[in-house]
Amino acid sequence: VGEDRFLFLTEQSSFKLPTFMLPKCFQNHGNYVISLGNLCRWLGQQAESLGVEIFPGFAAAEILYDDKGSVKGVATGDMGVGKDGKPTDAYQQGMELHAKYTFFAEGCRGHLGKQLQAHFKLRDGVDPQVYGIGIKELWEIKPELHQKGLVVHTAGWPLDSDTYGGSFLYHMEDNLVAVGYVVGLAYTNPYLSPYEEFQRYKTHPAIRRFFEGGKRVAYGARAITAGGLQSLPKLVFPGGCLIGDDAGFLNASRIKGSHCAIKSGMLAAESAFDAVAAGRAADELTSYPDSFRKSWLYDELHRARNFKPWMSKGLYTGTLMVGIDQVLFGGKAPWTLHHQHSDNETLVKKSAATPIAYPKPDGVLTFDRLSSVFISNTNHNEDQPVHLRLRDPSIPIAVNLPLYAEPAQRYCPVGVYEVVTADNGQPRFQINAQNCVHCKTCDIKDPAQNIDWSVPEGGGGPNYPNM
Repeated sequence: VGEDRFLFLTEQSSFKLPTFMLPKCFQNHGNYVISLGNLCRWLGQQAESLGVEIFPGFAAAEILYDDKGSVKGVATGDMGVGKDGKPTDAYQQGMELHAKYTFFAEGCRGHLGKQLQAHFKLRDGVDPQVYGIGIKELWEIKPELHQKGLVVHTAGWPLDSDTYGGSFLYHMEDNLVAVGYVVGLAYTNPYLSPYEEFQRYKTHPAIRRFFEGGKRVAYGARAITAGGLQSLPKLVFPGGCLIGDDAGFLNASRIKGSHCAIKSGMLAAESAFDAVAAGRAADELTSYPDSFRKSWLYDELHRARNFKPWMSKGLYTGTLMVGIDQVLFGGKAPWTLHHQHSDNETLVKKSAATPIAYPKPDGVLTFDRLSSVFISNTNHNEDQPVHLRLRDPSIPIAVNLPLYAEPAQRYCPVGVYEVVTADNGQPRFQINAQNCVHCKTCDIKDPAQNIDWSVPEGGGGPNYPNM
């Protein structure tokens, strides 16, 4: 990174924050812009060279417990199950993987992590977890518009001042630019579409100039945890622990969590190494949370703990108070703000909301969802049970449609959910599970908490080269 820019956007203009006023959390000079997907592939090779076994294409689908109630491992999902739930000719039963300690590192809103937090009551006494959805594209732009090492963040338009969100734009190598938009999932207007807000953002004069004559080459989306220190659950339970974004290790003020995930994994590994060396197994790795509290990671998250609560109070108030918190107090203000609501509780009724008219995509700078799914390289075997499960199939039409205009149609960034007209002329809720990029937004934002994301058949989902 050679240059940081932070812009406040209005509909037609922008204001650059002077560099000396940038809080440290927005200063990236000397850091590196890389592809996380490529880094993980490289790390996988290093691990395998050390004798670590990696099972790509197999998803952990079930938690296994021993007779004492401790976690003893996981089972991978069955392969070759048809849409009707019955084995096909290609059926292959999942494998049980047993361990002295099992680390759960599924990322934000992990399918099994959610179950563990409920089973062991790991969230007792902590704030609700809050989230954002990050939507990202990779572009190849004209060489004369590329500035290697430039990092741009923005706040403001197209979101209104009461809705948390902002953008990032990273100039990488080989004329590549990674551009993305994060919208806090505590937004209140059921007509808001994070995907459409991102497309609209790219049309701003200060942003679109980078993409003129360029080509979009990849697309993806993922929810991120944003609750910070106040929302971290208890990290350990008999037989295992939570690490990375499965626990909520992410610095929302920097929109960065990879370093947090790596450090939490290192701390947990050191704790497990000592336990196994001492002949222990299937108990609580209590030294892991103890070492976390003594680490630089705790200090960093402690300094960032008030960022998201302040920004949830609106762009102007939030910016002022974050400036005081980060610049004046260095993140060590003598107060800690708390999250009061889960994101599924924040939508207002459609009768109290203003519909948002989004422009049609032009296919050059802005795009529809289906073309975006295509370049995410998403692939699912269509003859498998739907992995997006409704606890009550009647709720989308009977409750969410009349109250909230069924917001799943808009918060999903790939068009999984639609309200269509059935043969009898009545509305019907349709799930296009083959489009799913596994962002977990539906699992988080559905106001009735009626949608459970579960693992599809192993190997299914997006494939993100260079993302």
